[in-house]
Amino acid sequence: MDMTTQSRVDQWLHGAYDEESKRQIRSLMERGSEKDLIDAFYKDLEFGTGGLRGLMGPGTNRMNRYTVGMATQGLFNYLAKSFPGETIKVAIAHDSRNNSDYFARVTADVFTANGAEVYFFRELRPTPELSFSIRELGCHSGVVITASHNPKEYNGYKAYWQDGAQMVAPHDKNVIAEVKNIKDPGDVKFTGDESKMHYLGENIDQKYLDRIAGLSVFPDVIQRQKDLSIVYTPIHGTGITMVPKVLARVGFTNVHVVEEQAQPDGNFPTVIYPNPEESEAMSMAVTKAKNLNADLVMATDPDSDRVGAAAKNHKGEWQLLNGNQTASLIFYYLLEAWQQAGKLEGREYIVKTVVTTDLLADVARHYGVEVYDVLTGFKFIAAIMKENEGKKTFIAGGEESYGYLVGDFVRDKDAIISCAMIAEVTAYAKDKNLSLFDLLLEIYMKFGFYKEKLISLTRKGKEGAEEIQQMMADLRANPPETINGSKLVRLIDYEMDQDRNLLTGETRPTGLPKSNVLQFITEDGSKISARPSGTEPKIKFYFSVREKLESRDAYEQVSKQLDDRVQGIIDSMKLH
Repeated sequence: MDMTTQSRVDQWLHGAYDEESKRQIRSLMERGSEKDLIDAFYKDLEFGTGGLRGLMGPGTNRMNRYTVGMATQGLFNYLAKSFPGETIKVAIAHDSRNNSDYFARVTADVFTANGAEVYFFRELRPTPELSFSIRELGCHSGVVITASHNPKEYNGYKAYWQDGAQMVAPHDKNVIAEVKNIKDPGDVKFTGDESKMHYLGENIDQKYLDRIAGLSVFPDVIQRQKDLSIVYTPIHGTGITMVPKVLARVGFTNVHVVEEQAQPDGNFPTVIYPNPEESEAMSMAVTKAKNLNADLVMATDPDSDRVGAAAKNHKGEWQLLNGNQTASLIFYYLLEAWQQAGKLEGREYIVKTVVTTDLLADVARHYGVEVYDVLTGFKFIAAIMKENEGKKTFIAGGEESYGYLVGDFVRDKDAIISCAMIAEVTAYAKDKNLSLFDLLLEIYMKFGFYKEKLISLTRKGKEGAEEIQQMMADLRANPPETINGSKLVRLIDYEMDQDRNLLTGETRPTGLPKSNVLQFITEDGSKISARPSGTEPKIKFYFSVREKLESRDAYEQVSKQLDDRVQGIIDSMKLH
């Protein structure tokens, strides 16, 4: 163990920390668990694309009372400097994870101890409702305690700015700088002031639900298809508080909740991972849908910012939709509906991330709608919304990782809004005697069959982080000349701010903030993106390939052709 890490361990053993934390540290030492000790103390938890996130337990690299308290004290100190002379107002919410309510209360106490007015959701609520509340209540900031879809051992802390979006530069780095100025828990004011607590509940819920209902483009379609059979699961998370209500509010009358997963529970007892990206997490809902002969399945993650969907394919078999497919359906429907309703005036725009399907851009350009590409992380989508506020009209934003937003009154991905919109898209399709999957095939036939795949390579701990860094360094220093037999024609390096045409040698800036992301584009139009995760010990590789789809009958053949092309790329790059 290096001296810095040892010093941190000693500080926790002999400093003003609780006895239970010290007992757990001594237990690791007695068992000779040096690797676990190093992982817990070798660095401080830092804000990534999703804020503060980590395993729960004692240590500077863990989620606990002290890291949460120090982060909150640092955030308050920065807010006080940013808004001098103002009484700081902060909204706080939490999800269903173990200790989320406790960490939320610690956060609230530190804020009120420092003189801030806190608007506190006493009961669990979705992350996007927290974003809405910041704007609705005129708060300077907000915090939600969640680790999104991570395993049950994790928790996290998402910090928001006054625009309702997760913090971006310079605020995120400035908050970290303030946190680093706090050397000891003794610098944190932990004793709260109850007189500064304002409790939120149904009063804000109804305003949120009303705004979502106002997003519906064709309420008459919903009325005709109000008995659309929908199966929904919150996977033991916060979605149970809002999704059934919003579906009823917009007019759907035939909604079935998966009862075995309806109870909020931080142990997520019925799933391995509470992540709607995983087929296993949606299996109970799909089984219920088969039994009911339903039209649509939806599942939200613990803090309800992501949603997974499933529908019957053209053969009548249930098929999970990936994030790119669901985004394509939402975006296509909105643009088509806005055009039919005469709402497209020439100043509308959509936003997608650079690793999300280019099908969204193709659809938008077809309707004369502007497209923005941003880095991964919904905070970058929100930054574009802030930049264009009052000048252009935001229709939708999305990312391949199952996060979407419609309308501008929330500034983060919103599974509550998305569930209402996916249900409306399904009703629109059914009104035309199509399933949701049939509508997707129509989009493919019109714009091209895009197929994407994501693989994540997990490398845990300090050694894993170093291995991921080395993988990126090797790809950057020695890019392949060909991938799966197709010549590399373009290399985009967001860290170096370079977009290189390898045929002409021309280089131009990416126009985006620097980020450790590489994209390889080949002669046959394949796109491969490499990105270390900002919230998990993973490096992610995204693959996108495209081919024409002439007819529904050709779907299986073209789908296999694209699958083979993706597998060829994976084999060629030795990503196993």
